[in-house]
Amino acid sequence: MKTISSAIKASALSLILLTGSAYAHAQNLSESKNSTQPRAQQVSDTVIAANAYKPGVNRVTFQSEGETLVGNLYLPANYKPGDKLPAAIVAGSWTTVKEQMPATYARKLAEQGFAALAFDFRFFGESGGKVRSFESPTAKIADIKNAVSFLQTVDAVDSKRIAGLGICASAGYMAVATATDSRIKSFVAVAPWIHDAAIVNTIYGGENAVQEKIKSSQAARVKFEQTGKAEYVPAISTTNKQAAMYGNVDYYLNSKRGAIPQWANQFAVMSWAEWLTFSAMPQAKQIKVPTLFIHSEKAAIPDGARQFFAAIPGDRKSIVWFPEAQQFDFYDREATINQAVALTVKQLRTSL
Repeated sequence: MKTISSAIKASALSLILLTGSAYAHAQNLSESKNSTQPRAQQVSDTVIAANAYKPGVNRVTFQSEGETLVGNLYLPANYKPGDKLPAAIVAGSWTTVKEQMPATYARKLAEQGFAALAFDFRFFGESGGKVRSFESPTAKIADIKNAVSFLQTVDAVDSKRIAGLGICASAGYMAVATATDSRIKSFVAVAPWIHDAAIVNTIYGGENAVQEKIKSSQAARVKFEQTGKAEYVPAISTTNKQAAMYGNVDYYLNSKRGAIPQWANQFAVMSWAEWLTFSAMPQAKQIKVPTLFIHSEKAAIPDGARQFFAAIPGDRKSIVWFPEAQQFDFYDREATINQAVALTVKQLRTSL
């Protein structure tokens, strides 16, 4: 196995990750009033009556830990009232919104006969949450579980056949949700970004640098609690080294790709500590459902995906390596996505 550092050098994202100074934040703001185990809620304020869903895109809302989340539920063109479809929750890379890569995968899954939900996590896009662009793994995992609860109320969905598909950072979030929520019956990770402390230290300049970011984040949170104002840096920048991603990353800078109007190019400074200290690795041994990993040696931290995959027990798992794909190819390169969707469809048809 290659060393982590060599894998990082091979990663498409290693050149753009922040290595300079940045602030961080120690924990999810919502955890100050919620338990560490998120409550699964089935409350929805969706104004769609039973049997009123239609083929194509259905705008939906549901509740998660006191906030309203907004999503799009994609249904097949031949859907008709009374159908009970297998479903997938599709979640994208960190900082992103439902109209980016989640929409692409959800639409293609619907074309193959699935119900597919893409939604904005708390603090992003159209969903609620006071601190905008706050990357909280804890909140996102809870949101995924509450999305499952919502899908179980949808007349068009078979409540016992729900899968999770996580792209990039959401692969880690979806992994934890899958490991801790038995209602998720199948798990797919596309271009998974899964890190642990060793990988974090390699990417972000070493343990001392990481700890300095965490200390700075604590100061940022204190400031927010005292003033109600959050600090922000760009999510992506070619000039600001404090950005979450630093460098010329075309996907996030190109209006024909990921730089869409619905996406705010900002990153809450308070996000850093939770992001830096989060690791899905310990949950790998708890995954009991059929699992598919799709990745590339030329994409982000392949050793992290390899390590997690190896720890999943049993033989109901498979990993497919694309020979030439870069990380962002999995976001919007048609040929790469079509291959990934074809593998996903095969997985879901045999496991749901």
